[in-house]
Amino acid sequence: MRTDPDPAAHRRRPARRAAAAAAALALVAPLGACGSGGDGGTPTINLYYPPEQNLQQVVDDCNAQAQGRYRIVNRVLPRQADDQRVQLVRRLAARDSGMDVLGLDVTWTQEFASANWIREWTGQDKAEAERGTLAGPLDTARYQGKLYAAPKHTNVQLLWYRTDLVPQPPKTWDEMISAAQELKRQGKPYQVLTMGAQYEGLVVLYNTLAESAGGKILSDDGRKAVMDAGAVRALDQLKNFATSGVTSPSFSNATEDPVRLEFQSGAGAFQVNWPFVYPAMQEANPDLAKKVKWARVPGLDANTPSRVTIGGINMAVSAYSQHPAESFDAAKCLRNAKNQKFSAVNDGVPPTIEQVYADPEMDKAYPMKETILEELKEPAVRPLTPAYQSISTVMSAILSPPSDIRPEQTANELREAIADALESKGVLP
Repeated sequence: MRTDPDPAAHRRRPARRAAAAAAALALVAPLGACGSGGDGGTPTINLYYPPEQNLQQVVDDCNAQAQGRYRIVNRVLPRQADDQRVQLVRRLAARDSGMDVLGLDVTWTQEFASANWIREWTGQDKAEAERGTLAGPLDTARYQGKLYAAPKHTNVQLLWYRTDLVPQPPKTWDEMISAAQELKRQGKPYQVLTMGAQYEGLVVLYNTLAESAGGKILSDDGRKAVMDAGAVRALDQLKNFATSGVTSPSFSNATEDPVRLEFQSGAGAFQVNWPFVYPAMQEANPDLAKKVKWARVPGLDANTPSRVTIGGINMAVSAYSQHPAESFDAAKCLRNAKNQKFSAVNDGVPPTIEQVYADPEMDKAYPMKETILEELKEPAVRPLTPAYQSISTVMSAILSPPSDIRPEQTANELREAIADALESKGVLP
């Protein structure tokens, strides 16, 4: 995730872009290509994947299933998403044949496909990747109607609320704000905690509001900036929230983990955040955890359910792999139902294969699984375009700080900046 808070950045776009360029250059490091020949004639399949604590056990299981046809080696990517992308982009641009299976953030698949860096999934491989997989995650794995990755895991935010303060979860953001204001008047914990810093988390929040309002940021084909009436309404809702007096003083600098810690400390009545907060709260503050329940993220209208932005990782095969058949086979194993369940239970990453949610072993690790699945069946997907990284960069800057939003004016500025980003003008993500 990108974290570079700057409350005045939308008023200093040229400086921001120069800083972004410098930051990107600073991330450049010498390449250390790894060959994929293997020992004794056994092909080595190099897996480049974000850190996942128990992924090696999945790799070991798939190696056992391969029975010597190939051997997967897990090459762990850096922890920060921007650093992951820089490494992948540099090596793929250099046609590095030492890369085979790639774990891509859901926002990168279209970019990598448009650059011809990853292979299309076809035939039986495609059929297996699509079978039983939820539609929202699959949408993130397609480009121009073709499948370029297989979703391994997904993610979606929930509303976490204190039952000792709020008997029922609010259905709308306005209802939640009003409930928080009443708690504040009573001198009780009242804050609505979520991510408002100038980074991807703010874009995710705004995208959820826009989709929940029925708005469009881009045209359906991803080629034109739209910012329609629903998108403007979402800007109005975001500003209202930011200026309602119920956010944390640190809202405009807040990212996922500080939000979790603030809620965990007892300061908040509500939290909009990813499911990782649940096991952390059980361990760090079990007394509070007993009072916390979860619900669907509020919408903008009481009778219209929210559409919540999904995250996750897609499995792709490098266009430069010397072992594409084995790589597709390895990718299918790494994200099959058995291994998705293992990763969900042990690493807290929600599955993309629907049947996994019905497994009894999911009940303890994911007591909120029904709510997660409900949101996943009606999700919001971030704008699908190869230029997403550039779009995210300009959106997070213009939206920051949310309290300074002026809906119509901000919408016009976003429309212009997104149009430039689509043409790769003036932005280095």
